[in-house]
Amino acid sequence: MTRSPNPVLRRLGFGPTDRVAIVHADDLGMAQGSVPAFEELAAFGIVSSGSVMVPCPWFPAVADFCRRHPQADVGVHLTLTSEWDSYRWGPISTREAASGLLDDEGYFPRTVAEVQAQARVEAVAAEMEAQVARALAAGIDVTHVDTHMGTVAAPQFIPAYIQLATAHGLPPMVPRYDEQQWLEFGLDAGTAALASGLVEGLEAMGVPLLDHLTGLHLNDETDRLDLARATFDALPAGLTHLIIHPAKDTPELRAATPTTWRARAADYQVFGSEELRAYVRSTGVQIVGYRAVRDLVQSMR
Repeated sequence: MTRSPNPVLRRLGFGPTDRVAIVHADDLGMAQGSVPAFEELAAFGIVSSGSVMVPCPWFPAVADFCRRHPQADVGVHLTLTSEWDSYRWGPISTREAASGLLDDEGYFPRTVAEVQAQARVEAVAAEMEAQVARALAAGIDVTHVDTHMGTVAAPQFIPAYIQLATAHGLPPMVPRYDEQQWLEFGLDAGTAALASGLVEGLEAMGVPLLDHLTGLHLNDETDRLDLARATFDALPAGLTHLIIHPAKDTPELRAATPTTWRARAADYQVFGSEELRAYVRSTGVQIVGYRAVRDLVQSMR
């Protein structure tokens, strides 16, 4: 069953057939090159939001940028994995192996499957809270919460994720998919039914949700400008969270992310180009940030 038009569109001043996008820079603070890239792209105007990886080495630089630019639209990219071979980070809330948040080397596990199989629910909840609390304490006016590598998108973690967002008055990154859409997204039948029911409950509570999730995949070898154009062309009506991973090309970026640095550097170049900015304007896609969505949440408190 297809859901009715997203009430968030009306509350933001759009109609049900408008194509509205949050152009979102993931992985801020993972590498140094992500910080000046986001600063430039946010000023340029296509990229409207981003989220910071609090446990990562360059988190303080993101926090410094946000203190200097208090209107920066930055959320917390809740991080429970550390996926690279020679560039690692770990939890900020615990060093206990029993938490399930540490691998044999003392870092977060490398894969989503490991975290979802072994992490204790209460440890995940405590780590997510610690990351948001550290961001707020560092002076970031947090606009939303989302999830690195989709790790919290598991039945046992989602309640804590929603509770975290609700407690802080923040919009979570949750699409308002129906059961069939969740199945197409890759969930099994039981989890899809649970997710669909959760969406209905959240929307009844007035929690603003997304219509669609999409993005430029890091392993796509297509020309990034062509890929970006095609992505904007394909956006359907509704509110879409559109993910990119921009960073400046630096020796650190190449060493830290050997399989994806080209795509990250290309995202920085393409989303800072006049060619793409003019093209986006020609499509009629409206770009908003999470700050406007967060204000809807906090107006109801």
